[in-house]
Amino acid sequence: MILSTTPQIEGYPIREYKGVVTGETIIGANFIKDIMAGVRDFFGGRAESYERVLQQAKDIAMQEMMQRAQAMGANAIVGIDLDYETIGGGNSMLMVATSGTAVVI
Repeated sequence: MILSTTPQIEGYPIREYKGVVTGETIIGANFIKDIMAGVRDFFGGRAESYERVLQQAKDIAMQEMMQRAQAMGANAIVGIDLDYETIGGGNSMLMVATSGTAVVI
């Protein structure tokens, strides 16, 4: 499956629009990661544990969106948008939502 944030893919004319597809995931960040991220924030540096959680959430949402596009008979998704939000008490959950247009090229 070809994925693109652009509305078209150069060299591949869109033959059919299948519709909007989405993928969503919500992942919690645990207590230990919060403590370690706080220490890193205080002393500087990257919060690698949060980066891994963020990457995992994005991958799950993208995979879900691709599965929905395939079920519609699409072989590409164009115009992909990724949104990230923190939710829950104390912003303890990370939500990643993806959307795009399923197409046949």
